Amino acid sequence: MSARRVAVTGVGMVTAHGAGWRRNMEAFKAGRDSTAEVRAFDGSGYRASRCAEARDFVFAYKPLRLRASRLDRASKLLLTAFDEAMAMASMDRFDEPAAVVLGTTLGGMLSGERYHADGLRRGFDRARVSLLTDYLAHSQAANLKLEYSIRGPSLTLSDACASGATAIGTAFHMVRAGETRVAVAGGYDTMSEFTFAGFNALQAVSPTLCRPFDARRDGLVLGEGAAVLILEEMESAVARGAAVLGEVLGYGSASDAFHMTRPDPEGRGAASAMRRALDDAGLSPEEIDYINAHGTATPLNDLMEARAVRAVFGGRDVPVSSVKPMVGHTLGAAGAVEAAVCLMAISGGFLPPNINCDEPDPQCPLRIVHGPEEGVELRTALSNSFGFGGTNASLALAGVRR
Repeated sequence: MSARRVAVTGVGMVTAHGAGWRRNMEAFKAGRDSTAEVRAFDGSGYRASRCAEARDFVFAYKPLRLRASRLDRASKLLLTAFDEAMAMASMDRFDEPAAVVLGTTLGGMLSGERYHADGLRRGFDRARVSLLTDYLAHSQAANLKLEYSIRGPSLTLSDACASGATAIGTAFHMVRAGETRVAVAGGYDTMSEFTFAGFNALQAVSPTLCRPFDARRDGLVLGEGAAVLILEEMESAVARGAAVLGEVLGYGSASDAFHMTRPDPEGRGAASAMRRALDDAGLSPEEIDYINAHGTATPLNDLMEARAVRAVFGGRDVPVSSVKPMVGHTLGAAGAVEAAVCLMAISGGFLPPNINCDEPDPQCPLRIVHGPEEGVELRTALSNSFGFGGTNASLALAGVRR
């Protein structure tokens, strides 16, 4: 049996730009910087206090089975993204068991943090147990399945900052192999002081701006968010009259086996992930029209990624940009958010700008998208996601192919 084509029929997202496909698409197209000083907690004592919180987020979804007052922030972000994805896919429920594959770096870390604070204040025998259950890494996926009565296969994956991309790639392979006809795939993470403090301790965050591929880059800016894609067998999607947004063509994953927090300087794992994604998609490097870079703006990561891109694409000037200066590094959500951005770029005919790169690093000789570029014909895109521990994932995406 030939491999099934995998359609994307719905996308939902929440970022620092706000909630919704249209709102995010306009902001990414314009190159809007949605980072600011942290508000969730006092950031004045940290080396860097800038981040990208979903400040305007209001949980408008009305749960049918769950109590909104008991839901943690991560579940609210995830349910909001999922609800939009389902609406875009013209679905209100699944007629058959659907797979749920979600990626997260932190899961319910914010709830765990609050449980600990509550225990210190009131005594752990009186601390809110609901916060402890929300701390479990799969709790948010469990809430989604409970709310929508989804009874298919379920996976919650944690692959550092590649988690969202790994989840989409895993779900893609499940649909393509015929294990399920429809899958919910994506990633999410929330802002927590524990994470904020950790990245500050590593000196991985910038005290000013996130500047991927700039000679002055000095670190990332943390963000939060969620993105969900509805993946379906193309034949089934077309048969039910769904509007197809695009396709997932391939997925590749590889490990550095080099260091827990530093990438392989030569980018061998990253290059391998890109090659695997291209092979999985049946594409050559010449057939990729845009690369969404992992682009964290740390000195080592950007240099490594530039070397990896050159190793795979040679001297070809394929457009490259990172959207992290706009919405921060959303950790487990990043791979899913950025896959959605690629679909936006393809369907909207634009290249998302790599803002804040005013002095391009000559050691990163890439064709950086410095400002908004519209009226561009894009057929395909490659989206990179890399993480601590040497995890590397790459997704090949395309518009609607006839």
